[in-house]
Amino acid sequence: MALRTVLVSDVPSLPESVYGLSEGLELNKPTSFRLPGFSVIGHRGIGMNVLQSSDRRTRGVKENSILSFNSAAKYPIDFIEFDVQVTKDDCPVIFHDDFIYSEENGIVNESRVTDLSLSEFLLYGPQKETEKIGKTLMRKSKEGKVLKWDVDLDDSLCTLQEAFEQVEQTLGFNIELKFDDQTVYEREFLVHVLRSVLQVVSNYAKDRPVIFSSFQPDAAKLVRELQSTYPVFFLTDAGNEIHNDERRNSLEEAIQVCLEGGLQGIVSEVKGVFRNPAAISKIKESNLSLLTYGKLNNVGEAVYMQYVMGIDGVIVDFVEEIIQSTTLMMIRPPPSSSSSPLPSPSKDDDVAITRPEFSQKEISFLLKLLSQLIQH
Repeated sequence: MALRTVLVSDVPSLPESVYGLSEGLELNKPTSFRLPGFSVIGHRGIGMNVLQSSDRRTRGVKENSILSFNSAAKYPIDFIEFDVQVTKDDCPVIFHDDFIYSEENGIVNESRVTDLSLSEFLLYGPQKETEKIGKTLMRKSKEGKVLKWDVDLDDSLCTLQEAFEQVEQTLGFNIELKFDDQTVYEREFLVHVLRSVLQVVSNYAKDRPVIFSSFQPDAAKLVRELQSTYPVFFLTDAGNEIHNDERRNSLEEAIQVCLEGGLQGIVSEVKGVFRNPAAISKIKESNLSLLTYGKLNNVGEAVYMQYVMGIDGVIVDFVEEIIQSTTLMMIRPPPSSSSSPLPSPSKDDDVAITRPEFSQKEISFLLKLLSQLIQH
């Protein structure tokens, strides 16, 4: 029998026992939440790969790999961000793109990641067993070209469990829950997928700081319903791209999603924040945290401007460079006695640097200056 695709919001809420929301999971232990000052977060580890770029830094280490995560851990950052999807046999794996590509005898083959079993997924790229040869891993660019996924330091594809087991324990995980933008998901399906992810977190996270995030508003709300231990952030393009789901098209809509779902924060494309700086105060008044992502976060001036504006953290590709440029403006709050799933300040962070105070007129001037700096 064919399944009818419906909006999650159109499905009536049923008791948790119907979906088994709490069955077998030990995550519902409410904790207080705060970000540890201004946070620099490594994008897909030490940075995402852009295969067609002339900048060698974007092809240094395989993104979303154990090697990339531990490379990022060498720097004084609080979190790495990575993408999680669930295979057809219910194993959470770390991979960004909806589709995975390989080439055999000159023919390019395409598979949806979530249509693969774990064993099929792990056949792509370098293999953990040195005597084995994996399928040639390819990637489709935004321009539609399918390119060989060549990087200077390659690594095997990995699972979420392996990340918990093999990555430096003090490094926090910002787990982006990936779903296809073109698909409308039924509630039962989302619950099933999210439970697969949460089971791994429950079994292996231990004391590691974890933040969940998703562009899929219903998934973000559901993961908040399923557990209350870890904070959940809603990801938004903030109007840089227009989606059929209006909840994804502005910071104002993102605030509403968070307030309706009891989420703790927003992760916005940075240009959306620069175009609408007044939204920052609305976000803060709503008791929400604000992080940003995007290419501008690889520019030191743009990161400093966000620090001045009161943004809580940035997701960056050039971890080393941004860490160097933000060292003097990092703020660490005093230790708190309350428990938190997020990292506490280290004992070495004794000097609190005061965040600069600027008037709205001065901030407007700095925003215009920043725009000129970026263009040049």
